[in-house]
Amino acid sequence: MLRLLLGCFALCIICGRSKPTEKKSRVLSHIQHDDKNFDHEAFLGLDEAKTFEQLPPEESRRRLGVIVDKIDTNRDGFVSEDELKLWIRRSQQKHVDDSVERQWNDFDLNHDGQITWDEYKNVTYSSFLDGPQTDSDYNYTQMLLRDERRFRVADTNGNLAADKHEFSAFLHPEHHEYMKDIVVQETIEDIDKNGDGFIDLKEYIGDMYNAEEGEQEPEWVETERQQFSEFRDKNNDGKMDKEETLDWILPSDYDHADAEAKHLLNESDANKDGKLTKKEILNKYEVFVGSQVTDFGAALMQHDEF
Repeated sequence: MLRLLLGCFALCIICGRSKPTEKKSRVLSHIQHDDKNFDHEAFLGLDEAKTFEQLPPEESRRRLGVIVDKIDTNRDGFVSEDELKLWIRRSQQKHVDDSVERQWNDFDLNHDGQITWDEYKNVTYSSFLDGPQTDSDYNYTQMLLRDERRFRVADTNGNLAADKHEFSAFLHPEHHEYMKDIVVQETIEDIDKNGDGFIDLKEYIGDMYNAEEGEQEPEWVETERQQFSEFRDKNNDGKMDKEETLDWILPSDYDHADAEAKHLLNESDANKDGKLTKKEILNKYEVFVGSQVTDFGAALMQHDEF
């Protein structure tokens, strides 16, 4: 089943060191925990998850043991649900912060502690602005206008220059409350194929699944149809408006870290005492960090904390 992850789709590269803002995947409250990649990214953060999944099992277990000691903040020898939840929240925030730091110097060209819209535009779209494009895969004009719109929303004081908080809101709007309307708008624009400003059932399913010729439709697709009719389309008019889309992608009653902590605990708590020992976690290490064995392990950067 195609997973709808909290996080990002791959960025589209326009020039060597810069990228337009990424299309966000949908953030759903009904995510099925049938894909370990989701658990790895939630527990470790996106970048660290990629590193762990390239490690041999022995090194993966060893590093996980180091992490377990960090999660156990009260040093009682157990990892509680609350400690797991706190760790997941910190991992998620670290991913956001690291993303901002990695890109900051690429755009703050005059090193004045802020990134103007012109700085971002000139770096990201330099090749497009320099002359006509022949690459038909991307509508750079539309992407530039979309980026400028999001930049202006993130720019809380309206000076067309972003400090690090505003730049974070620009890059990761789903993590900032005041950006939720632009997240909804972009989501509808991405899925709304007929341009009526709504998401109908066909568009909703099409965002997740497109059948290949002769392919039998998976059972989960019918489940999603029922989800749309019974829960997504609240006013039963056959389509989702802005409010219904907001409730779909950023539900106010859903705590991602809480749900993921409960899931990891349930998956790993062998004696069902409501807490995890290091042994229980290491016995289920593939749930937390993955077990892919590749030839790249030895070449990976070794972090000081390990």
